[in-house]
Amino acid sequence: MTYQDIYDAAQADPNGFWMAQAEAIDWDQAPSKALFDGNAPLYEWFADGQVNTCWNAVDRHVEAGHGDRVAIIYDSPITHTKHEITYAELQTRVASLAGALKAKGVGKGDRVIIYMPMVPEALEAMLACARLGAIHSVVFGGFAANELAVRIDDCEPKCIIAASCGIEPGRVVHYKPLLDGALDLADHAPEFCVIFQREQEVAHLEAGRDVDWHAFQYGVEPADCVPVEGNHPAYILYTSGTTGQPKGVIRHTGGHLVALNWTMRNLYDMNPGEVFWAASDVGWVVGHSYICYAPLVFGCTTIVFEGKPVGTPDAGTFWRVIQDHGVKCLFTAPTAFRAIKREDPGGALVGDYDLSSLESLFLAGERADPDTIEWAEDKLGVPVIDHWWQTETGWAIAGNPLGIEKLPVKIGSPAVPMPGYDVQILDEGGHPLPPGELGAIAVKLPLPPGTLPTLWKAEARYRKSYLEQFPGHYETGDAGYRDEDGYLYIMARTDDVINVAGHRLSTGAMEEVLAAHPDVAECAVIGVSDTLKGQLPLGFLCLNAGTDAAPEAVEKDCVKLVREKIGPVAAFKLAVVVDRLPKTRSGKILRGTMVKIADGETFKMPATIDDPAILDEIATALQTVGYPSKAG
Repeated sequence: MTYQDIYDAAQADPNGFWMAQAEAIDWDQAPSKALFDGNAPLYEWFADGQVNTCWNAVDRHVEAGHGDRVAIIYDSPITHTKHEITYAELQTRVASLAGALKAKGVGKGDRVIIYMPMVPEALEAMLACARLGAIHSVVFGGFAANELAVRIDDCEPKCIIAASCGIEPGRVVHYKPLLDGALDLADHAPEFCVIFQREQEVAHLEAGRDVDWHAFQYGVEPADCVPVEGNHPAYILYTSGTTGQPKGVIRHTGGHLVALNWTMRNLYDMNPGEVFWAASDVGWVVGHSYICYAPLVFGCTTIVFEGKPVGTPDAGTFWRVIQDHGVKCLFTAPTAFRAIKREDPGGALVGDYDLSSLESLFLAGERADPDTIEWAEDKLGVPVIDHWWQTETGWAIAGNPLGIEKLPVKIGSPAVPMPGYDVQILDEGGHPLPPGELGAIAVKLPLPPGTLPTLWKAEARYRKSYLEQFPGHYETGDAGYRDEDGYLYIMARTDDVINVAGHRLSTGAMEEVLAAHPDVAECAVIGVSDTLKGQLPLGFLCLNAGTDAAPEAVEKDCVKLVREKIGPVAAFKLAVVVDRLPKTRSGKILRGTMVKIADGETFKMPATIDDPAILDEIATALQTVGYPSKAG
């Protein structure tokens, strides 16, 4: 069947289509139907089925005689470590950890925060939660104590599983002190914390609260898989909110399993037993979907890589991993390839490795610029597929389905919608726009399985954030257009969430931090173009009248504040003091216009601007920090 045949089948009969895909999953009790629409516009999939994620990701492969197949390859150029874990070994390890958690009272519906670096134990913690029906929330290890505390208070975990440290090139990141600091800030206190001690740093354990990863598993009964309802939350993953308050995206178990399993064959062209590598982090949605769950559910080998595309030790690291482990499909962010290209523009290091196993490269997380795609195609000689999705959707909204048919590649486009996504380009009034016209990208409801059904403890916020702007549709928050062939082009965000090296970060959250500085009266943060990271945040600061503080000192303080409160992941390094900010007569800051000035783009003078002369002042201030000359 062609892509169009399959897409049309899913549109014509979503219930029949997704029930057929559900047959590839082991159910304790099969669902009676796929789509549950009795509470529209809140939809659920496979709600009355009974299923366990860990069984499908681990145990069933062992039961089928594939226990000797490698499940996880751990490759850490930072610690000079490589080892493999088979499905049978993974089953033993996960059942043991789950048994220890169960012995301390963790069960179905309890929340568990996981705060760990890129080590196999992070996946084991996720799977152990899934085994018990507990709901995990993985928090990226680069987040500061304040950000972790916010998440602790929102999801109220019974337990936190953390590592003593993370390891970056040239430095150790002290996770345990960050965790202790978060617990001091948080109102909610977990019953206990499990600490995985790494040899690079052994952390202090708080008596009565902290237990050692290995010691607390000693002598426990391994836990069996606990079946849960199809609409039971598998996890909560926090994503940036425009208010600065993170949104807890939840993922229902049944639809998550069915959708991810479908993508491995149909989108990524994988077969069980082959090696799939998503070079991301478990703290992001790509890590959830394509480091942990999808490859294991489908029976592939997944790679847990603790390193960077450059500097561990050089720009050939990715090629070395592909060669050493026989990677068939690589999935990463364009930022990684921009970094490699900057270090090795001629691609000299590519020739040092045997990349014959590699059949495709998938890019996502931000817009893939044509230069990067063309460079990768030229150096690797494989299809380079840009595909588009979000934390909220959990898998691709649009892509090129290599496992069905390889469609023509159009550079700059993530190709076509995946089955179940009825993508619309709408004007401000919600009316469909013709091909070639830029508009808001929305998806007609219901969204397919595996996407977010709502937000954790925040249904009203879910409705307001995603459903109210265009009734009957999910608002993606992205703007773009569709061409005559139905290919999508994603051009920009429609809100103030910026994309730094594939990480979606809220400028609103950064503004809240800056505004807390005693000498700052007003501020604005915009995302400016950066050739390496896609975007970088830049802060404009208006100081209180009469302050004695030197502007340079305040700028330096503000950079430090964001680093402390948001974390180094924000890459916030630029702040500039200005006398005033450009605003509309109603008081709205013209951030979009400021972005255009910073990026050296032509812009139309906003009709509602209060004082046009302010834009000249902004342009002068930007020149002091090197824009627009730095812009990509």
